[in-house]
Amino acid sequence: MTIYLNGEYMPIEEAKISVLDRGFIFGDGVYEVIPVYSRKAFRLEGHLRRLQHSLDSIQLSNPHNDGEWTKLINELIARNAAEDQYLYLHLTRGVAKRDHAFPKPPVKPTVFMMSSPLLTPPATLLQSGIACITAPDNRWLRCDIKAIALLPNVLLRQMAIEAGAMETILIRAESNNEDAFMTEGAASNIFVVKNGKLLAPPKDNLMLPGITYDVILEIAAANNIPYEVRRIVAAEVFAADELLLTSSTKEVLPITQLDGKPVGNGKPGAMFTQLHQLYQDFKRDVMRATTLPPRDNQ
Repeated sequence: MTIYLNGEYMPIEEAKISVLDRGFIFGDGVYEVIPVYSRKAFRLEGHLRRLQHSLDSIQLSNPHNDGEWTKLINELIARNAAEDQYLYLHLTRGVAKRDHAFPKPPVKPTVFMMSSPLLTPPATLLQSGIACITAPDNRWLRCDIKAIALLPNVLLRQMAIEAGAMETILIRAESNNEDAFMTEGAASNIFVVKNGKLLAPPKDNLMLPGITYDVILEIAAANNIPYEVRRIVAAEVFAADELLLTSSTKEVLPITQLDGKPVGNGKPGAMFTQLHQLYQDFKRDVMRATTLPPRDNQ
């Protein structure tokens, strides 16, 4: 595996960072995950826009403009063997003495990128669906920032693994006077299907705005599939006809068991079947044909 670290491409075994890097000490940084199809980064502009939002939110200057990012990413793709990859971008505030306050003057950010093969979910999961559990969403109030400090998500995902499930669906209650509602999965977005309508939680500070989430809603709109974006109360999750999980690496998966009980009839439903096929068509016709000319935003 060839990685990129602070201006150099190298084997991952040779990569080193300081123990005083603020990402290591404080989790002070952000990340981004970008799928690559047929050696083309999918919706790179959207991913870089989301990266910029995360950087702005933690007051960290972007070390590269879009054109520079595009060149670095394309070079990393070219240096790795897989036709389909997913790229992990990791930026921290850099190396400084241990102090909670931002270093003054600012130090050079640490920039790390690596590529892994992008593997589609096995057919067995598409046929049987996956099991999920629910848990209170006990994370902070800025889940729209793709922060590297992911310990709450790690613990929530581990709850699912220990329960023999794949994912934890998060339920949040803002006050005792408001019904609890669904936000997202520990490492995914979640859709609810009821009476033939696709329901999606709104993009706000309580969930990460997924790129695959956007694709699913675009596919629904283009194919006259009824959908609604709104807050989804917990009772609607438990009474769903279907539940769908989406992410850049897992694409679209049917959730057929929730907290040990069947979702709907316990089998992948008609909405999943339709959206999965449309997603595969979209991947073939659009994702694998995606090109993005460099765009200098500085």
